[in-house]
Amino acid sequence: MRLGTTATLMGAQKRSAEFAELGGAKGAHRAAWLAGAAVLALAGAASASDAPAPAPAAASTLDEVVVTSRHREESLQKVPISIAVVNGAQAAAKNLNDIGDISSEVPSVDFRTGASNKDRTIFIRGVGTISTSPGVEPSVSTVVDGVVLARPGQATEDLLAIDRIEVLRGPQGTLFGKNASAGVINIVTKSPTSTLTGAVDASYYEGNEYRLAGYVSGPLVDGLKGFASLFAGHYDGNVYDLATQQKVNGYDHEGGRVKLVANPTPDLTLTLAGDYTHSLDSTPNGVWASSSQTSYPTGVVTPNAALASALSAQGITPSADNRTISDNVHTNVHDDNGGASLQADWNIGKGYTVTSISAGRSWSNKQFQDYDQTSTLTASLPQVQDTGQVSFHQTSEELRLASPKGQFIDFVAGFYYLNAVDTETYERAVARLVGGANTYDQGVNNYGSSDSNYALFGEANLNFTKNFHAILGLRGVTDDLSYYTNRVSTATATHTVTGVQPSFQDSGSSTRSGLAGRAGLQYDLTPDVSTYATYSHGYKGPAYNVFFNEALSNTGLLSPETSNAYEIGLKSRAFDNRLQLDVAGFITDFNNFQANSTQIIAGALVTNLVNAGQVTSRGVEFDAIAKPAAGLTIDFNGAYDDAHIVNFPCPPGSAISCQVNGEPLPFAPRWKFHTEGDYRTPITDRFDLDLNTDYNWQSRTQYQLAETADTIQPAYGVWNAALGLIDTHSGWTTRLLVKNLLDQHYSSYLSHGNLAGVVRWVPRDDDRYVGVNVHKDF
Repeated sequence: MRLGTTATLMGAQKRSAEFAELGGAKGAHRAAWLAGAAVLALAGAASASDAPAPAPAAASTLDEVVVTSRHREESLQKVPISIAVVNGAQAAAKNLNDIGDISSEVPSVDFRTGASNKDRTIFIRGVGTISTSPGVEPSVSTVVDGVVLARPGQATEDLLAIDRIEVLRGPQGTLFGKNASAGVINIVTKSPTSTLTGAVDASYYEGNEYRLAGYVSGPLVDGLKGFASLFAGHYDGNVYDLATQQKVNGYDHEGGRVKLVANPTPDLTLTLAGDYTHSLDSTPNGVWASSSQTSYPTGVVTPNAALASALSAQGITPSADNRTISDNVHTNVHDDNGGASLQADWNIGKGYTVTSISAGRSWSNKQFQDYDQTSTLTASLPQVQDTGQVSFHQTSEELRLASPKGQFIDFVAGFYYLNAVDTETYERAVARLVGGANTYDQGVNNYGSSDSNYALFGEANLNFTKNFHAILGLRGVTDDLSYYTNRVSTATATHTVTGVQPSFQDSGSSTRSGLAGRAGLQYDLTPDVSTYATYSHGYKGPAYNVFFNEALSNTGLLSPETSNAYEIGLKSRAFDNRLQLDVAGFITDFNNFQANSTQIIAGALVTNLVNAGQVTSRGVEFDAIAKPAAGLTIDFNGAYDDAHIVNFPCPPGSAISCQVNGEPLPFAPRWKFHTEGDYRTPITDRFDLDLNTDYNWQSRTQYQLAETADTIQPAYGVWNAALGLIDTHSGWTTRLLVKNLLDQHYSSYLSHGNLAGVVRWVPRDDDRYVGVNVHKDF
């Protein structure tokens, strides 16, 4: 262990340079290898199969959408849940490759970015859990092919070979394992086909961004089908680091997915799936938007002359559209994310099906950050560098029984178990000028947590008539939690160090149980119009706040987060199946809301997970899709969501800035809309022309629970367009895309700087850019 030496900082810079090299030439070589492998595999598939048949004429009516939101295949229009569905192939064609991208398409979903996947979070209806602590669950559960991803960082990987994404809005804890107090992102990947097929995609965009992907699918031997896919992507970035003279805010990603489906008997289906993704992101730890800070609730602006002078000397002009930094450390993060699952579906007779899903997953996260966000050491601006490593493993088992449909009672019931173990090391090295001399300090914390989650669950439909149904569901949950923390630090009670607490060691454990449930009524007015009303009780288990600067005041167990949700909905189709309109109104009240609050430790900003009292989310959301003419499809989706704090428990004698009752929740715009038009028409007997445009708009958004005015993103809208040429005989599609046509600048996240000022996170589409996608079906 290295304490108080220059070797810490020099070693950190060396590691940073090595990471940068790995993401450059080596990353490009890996990408080329993966892409080549995909193309060779697909070329083999093409030579073994006939050319694609001519594409059918564009449909003039809406297709039926089938979802598995209640663990069985059902029509979207018959499920009494507010659901948005995103088609995987359509998302890939628009360069939407992760959940952050998908959030622009679904108004009820928002996404918090960060320098590391560890810091990123999904929100539904304005509710999500912001924390890097391994001892807390996310409020939004992400599920891939029936397997829950226990940590939010696992859910931010690239979307590969996706069939569809189902966004279930509101508490869904009855049927979905582990946690779902605010909603579920249910991701369904592609399955093997009965005939030999394949496809390859190649994309290139301004800024030297490219993505290569391909898959091959089909029968292997009698009773066995297979699917294999590979991808590689790269982006230089759209932020320039003056200190290292390189572009950052980019990435190198690569990975693959395999799925095998076997039918050893007519009544048994076995599905073995595996996936792996490696990512290297160079997202900086903020880009300077201001050298001043604004206080809440007074609105007083406090300039920082030392920071302003340092930034000016480094050639940086802070602003709302700044894309220049001067970090002497190359902030970057490595992620290795993967796992395997075995699903068995056994028809035991009389329409009953037993399903077992056994899975194991691992996630490794290695991050290196320029915490101080500058490159010059001064008396008032220390140099602070962070190195962190996460090793996370989970195993899970879900066993459930589904009854046949069409009886008075049909149901899904089962047992769920998950064990998650997290081990982390976080190191902070601090260089300061004290009395004109360099002083070096350090803190290293080895900490972690484990959680064993057990649940019994079931949900039933009571079919009083063909058109009138009741829904009853219940889930009993038990969590066995434990944690440990062991920080060794040069800081003491008399020797304060920027952003580092004194040495501290502690551990603890707890067992808690809770309930989630749902009850409702559903009535089909006509075969095309369905209404429903439901009450849901959400439950998210207790939590430990385990993090680098943990102290005695942070060791208490946080209470479980619970919610009571009321929802009414209408799902309808009209005009000979040319118009679909789904509308839902909701009120959800949360108690013991688990959220991040900020505190200052020795002049540095530190976040702290707390029970933030009572919050509410209430509003209306709608999804409309129309086909007014053959080949023309129009979507219009929107959400009004008043998500705000009802009662924040300020300690006695706390500052007025703690009083945030009535203020909005972070990442909860009041209004958000997505509208899209797609028109496909034949121009010859072989070629079709496809025109697509979409516009996404949202109202002003507060990014911090501290409610400071300088962390509010004003309302903005982004307009995209695409022009495609489709060869209906050979399977080729070429598409020209223009992102952010109006060159709208905005920030995907705003925060007070770790030491001073305000920093912004720069989205990929912060300015207009053009690209080309080429797709080939075999």
